[in-house]
Amino acid sequence: MRWSSLLLPFTLLGAGVLAAKKADAVDRYQEYQPNILSGNPVKLNDALYKEITALPRDYTVAVLLTALDSRYACQICREFDPEWKLLAKSWAKGDKAGESRMIFSVLDFNEGRDTFVSPSIGEFAVANVDPLRFDFTAGCTSEFDRYNSGPSAESVRNWLVRHLPGRPHPEINRPTNWFAWAMGVVGVLGMASLWNIVWPLISPFLMNRKAWALLSLITILTCICGTMFNRIRNVPYAGHDGHGHVSFIAGGFQSQFQIESQIVAFMYAVLAFCTIGLADRAPRIGSAKLQQALIFVYAGVMFAMYSFLLSVFRMKNGGYPFALPPFL
Repeated sequence: MRWSSLLLPFTLLGAGVLAAKKADAVDRYQEYQPNILSGNPVKLNDALYKEITALPRDYTVAVLLTALDSRYACQICREFDPEWKLLAKSWAKGDKAGESRMIFSVLDFNEGRDTFVSPSIGEFAVANVDPLRFDFTAGCTSEFDRYNSGPSAESVRNWLVRHLPGRPHPEINRPTNWFAWAMGVVGVLGMASLWNIVWPLISPFLMNRKAWALLSLITILTCICGTMFNRIRNVPYAGHDGHGHVSFIAGGFQSQFQIESQIVAFMYAVLAFCTIGLADRAPRIGSAKLQQALIFVYAGVMFAMYSFLLSVFRMKNGGYPFALPPFL
């Protein structure tokens, strides 16, 4: 038998369709009342399955067909088993008077082999007839519902509500996951302690204006030098000029080398530092001669770098009209 195709179907045997008149019914519901009130699904075997589903009856029974033995490798069976127990317990807690006349039960393959291979079980999978069948792969075949939300007690409870109108429908009451709460509190306290230890170490950098200025400058240079173009186009690192020489600058606006981006980024960085030096560093020099010399150095480097930058523009576009010595 392919257990991956079984996937926990359960049948809903309704009193409204299959039951005889209540006056003629043998009230077996009271026999299962202690088990129902305890919130535990009634464990069935072949004999009990026939007894609990026999006619006449004036109650509804939901039978979970499962295979929990590890030999059958039914992972979803083990995953849904606690959800089914939670549904039964929540239903019993919310309907202590038994007004819904609902019995939750479970039939394991080891205890009900004859029932699993009986023709009636097979008919549920293909026929759009009562008893209703909820299948975890195809949903309820009576209405061709689809079950895509995972094996949860809430999903099955909603399915039951649709097919059991006019009755009490208790809500699912999940127990508080104290372990998750404890882990959350420990995690928050741990993060607070770690922050208290790390903050004195990183605060000098986070509060340093020059560090943020340098980080911003690096980010800007990375964004404007063509890095994104290289990643999108996957361009080569360098090229050749057809005469056996390495080419670092690709001609045209639609082509580029990776090393070209690095060269452009370096030029922009030099120009940026020269500008910052002229605007911020040079005015703070106390010596007039040293200040004058530093200004000439910054201006000379900036002039030469601008000249080289304009020559690169002419390499990219032969019609570029501007130029500066010495790179003419």
